Amino acid sequence: MVNWVGLLAPIAYLTVLLGSLGAFSYLYRKRKAAKSASLEPWFPSHLQRNIYLSLLHIDPSDPSSTPAGSEKSLSKVPDSVIKAALLRRAVEDIHRIIQIRNAKPALQQLVQRRSVGEELWQRFLRAEQEIEEEVKDVVSEANALAPNWGQVIFQSANEIANNQLAKARMEELQARVDDEREWWDARKKGIQEGFMKELDEESAGAATTTPAAATKSPSKASDDEAVLVEAGGPAGSQGQSPGSAKKKKGKK
Repeated sequence: MVNWVGLLAPIAYLTVLLGSLGAFSYLYRKRKAAKSASLEPWFPSHLQRNIYLSLLHIDPSDPSSTPAGSEKSLSKVPDSVIKAALLRRAVEDIHRIIQIRNAKPALQQLVQRRSVGEELWQRFLRAEQEIEEEVKDVVSEANALAPNWGQVIFQSANEIANNQLAKARMEELQARVDDEREWWDARKKGIQEGFMKELDEESAGAATTTPAAATKSPSKASDDEAVLVEAGGPAGSQGQSPGSAKKKKGKK
């Protein structure tokens, strides 16, 4: 009996400790979930999902679905329209998945460096979890509309998303064509003006060097005449040899 009394104190201590830890953990998780729910969502409202759910839940027999003051009743939404709405929803999910994948590595580095707060990381994790649940929901909805459509719906959505991105890129480039053309015309005009300026400078330099050459030519001619005089006359008189001069003297 004494031994049991001695063990009651540690057992009671462990019970109180474990109960306190359990209560603290429960309150902490509850508070964290409430704080996460109060955070601003990473993405805006999913318009395509709302449109799909609105079309899916239209009931022609329900009087509340008929607009007030309208005598016409709504007809059943065709399955092709519902499938198209679900495909548009999947395309929007593809865009959001791409944004999540592109932002995650950079955001992880910023969190590790403590450059951003924990609140931003919690928002991102919440958005990642929501997109995972959204993908599962779209797959189940696709399988409900058509057998095995859930296996290929995101492949089709991916192709549509890539085409949309390519089209947006082409439109962006087309919008910049006029600006690029104006920039190139201005650059071409500047290059042409630079070339014309260089040609004008070269022609002006040639015009200034020609009179100087003309003024130097008379002095050159006088120098040539002086050389001829010192040599004993022109080439015709210099062509006579000393022997021919002696023969002329003998004849005399």
